[in-house]
Amino acid sequence: MSIFEAILLTVITASTPLVIAALGELVTERSGVLNLGVEGMMIMGAVAAFAGAQMSGSPYVGIVCGIAAGALFSLLFAFLTLTLVANQVATGLALTLLGLGASGMLGEAYVSVPGIRLGEIVIPVLSDIPVVGHALFSQDLIFYLSIALVVGVSWFLFRSRTGLKLRAIGDNHGSAHALGIHVIRTRYLAVMFGGACAGLAGAQLSLVYTPQWAENMSAGRGWITLALVVFASWRPWRVFAGGYLFGAVTILQLHAQAFGLGIPSQFLSMLPYAATIVVLVIISHNRRTTLINTPASLGKAFVPER
Repeated sequence: MSIFEAILLTVITASTPLVIAALGELVTERSGVLNLGVEGMMIMGAVAAFAGAQMSGSPYVGIVCGIAAGALFSLLFAFLTLTLVANQVATGLALTLLGLGASGMLGEAYVSVPGIRLGEIVIPVLSDIPVVGHALFSQDLIFYLSIALVVGVSWFLFRSRTGLKLRAIGDNHGSAHALGIHVIRTRYLAVMFGGACAGLAGAQLSLVYTPQWAENMSAGRGWITLALVVFASWRPWRVFAGGYLFGAVTILQLHAQAFGLGIPSQFLSMLPYAATIVVLVIISHNRRTTLINTPASLGKAFVPER
């Protein structure tokens, strides 16, 4: 394997969880709900996937466990914010803290335990293409799911009737309710989809990226995901491109050290977060695009009249 192929492979592996989690959060925010608990859902998905794989001996069972953990954790957020009408920002932050603490407690027994790696699915003929064949067509199931999610979410939001209703709720939940659209039910489903995607992203971390369990192994990826959704202007294909840009910045620090560049490791470690800040600053100058694409009801509670 050439150096280019190795770098491409690591960038894909690092970018996949960002893309998956960001797509889930994009759908959630399109419905008008702001869930800042992506980090907590992701880390709960990671520990659930690792534990499920260890107990069953199958990484595929681990994937299901990770998805279920993320969806159930997001259901707690949905109940607090949609049914009890708690503040979305405060609840999301609390969800992150709860997830980080609970995952550390639940995963204590799995520290230093060898993980079960998710195997590759090799696509015949295409995997033999020079340079990019192995990196793109000899990947794990979660990578292929991330590609399917980009296509599926894009079609759902902009080509389906249900997606149109979801975007209508995000733009004006009052008008959507007046038209007979079930606002609360739709938002519940959108939040759970976002949680399932965050759980799947967490499963990728503990079954593919580093097949082991380590406390706080999400390492701030949930926060980068939130910035990525804004960077993409709430559009799936831009999420895909932005996810790989952020993933490439993350991997740059590893290969810079391998090539012996005289750059402090602390500086390289902060690059993903610095890139996030730069992206947000750039977006703030493009007020027109941001205002057009931002769901108008984002973060606002909806209480139906009785």
